[in-house]
Amino acid sequence: MVKKNKKQVLGRGLSALLDDPEREINSPSNDNSDELVGKVIDLDIDKIEVNPYQPRTQFREEAIGELAESIKTLGIIQPVTVRKLGRNQYQLVSGERRYRASKSIGLKTIPAFVRVANDQETLEMALVENIQRKDLDPIEIALSYQRLINEIQLTQKQLSERVGKKRSTIANYMRLLKLDPIIQTGMRDGFLSMGHGRALINIEESEKQLEIYEKIIARSLSVRATELIVQKVKKGQSIIKTKASRLVFYDNAENELKNYLNTSVAIKVTERGKGTIQVPFNSQKDLNDILKKIKRED
Repeated sequence: MVKKNKKQVLGRGLSALLDDPEREINSPSNDNSDELVGKVIDLDIDKIEVNPYQPRTQFREEAIGELAESIKTLGIIQPVTVRKLGRNQYQLVSGERRYRASKSIGLKTIPAFVRVANDQETLEMALVENIQRKDLDPIEIALSYQRLINEIQLTQKQLSERVGKKRSTIANYMRLLKLDPIIQTGMRDGFLSMGHGRALINIEESEKQLEIYEKIIARSLSVRATELIVQKVKKGQSIIKTKASRLVFYDNAENELKNYLNTSVAIKVTERGKGTIQVPFNSQKDLNDILKKIKRED
């Protein structure tokens, strides 16, 4: 008799499982959990709440609008992931941009993978999945690593295995959190790259970090120019004596050569102004092409 009832419930589809209070699924060990967990189902978008463990703290309205237009045309290509909280109650694990964009255009349902997890597992899933995204800024990634270590109690080795990154890569990101908060904000807003941040972290004094930061913004200094300034400051020279304009000149010259030769170029300069120009090539044909471009100036 029990088997018959079970078949009848399963025969009504996944919606029957979601609405049946006697067969509530709150754990992977519950009956019928394999029929629901890990499957893609259309969920009522109003039954989904946002994830309080979301690693991303900034959502650009312009990007959400562009995604909404894409969803209007193509639909939702990648389902969101949710965890089941209770009967007809779900919480986002990942996919908040898709969720926000869908709500903005008035969608009533959204395709979703259903998971069953506790708060700690949800935090770990959200952090690990979001770290894999390409559009996170370096500070968001660093904060996610820090939360996994502090709140999930992972070692750097365990974290390395979870996210598929080298321990040295993780350490480099987390070191960025030692930068002055103003500089961290600059990185989050796109004024600085991770390379700039890694150079600045070698300066311990916050005041000097900020002084160099202001020079980077005012003169649009490259990572290479920033590294040279940092080296000189660490030797006790003032920032004024580092002659940032001269560094910009070498950087511009490097870019001009790159564009003209259509290949990577590196200019190495000593403190006395002597230097070398390095032009790598991958084959004899590459070298011939470079030589032809140089001979055109004869």
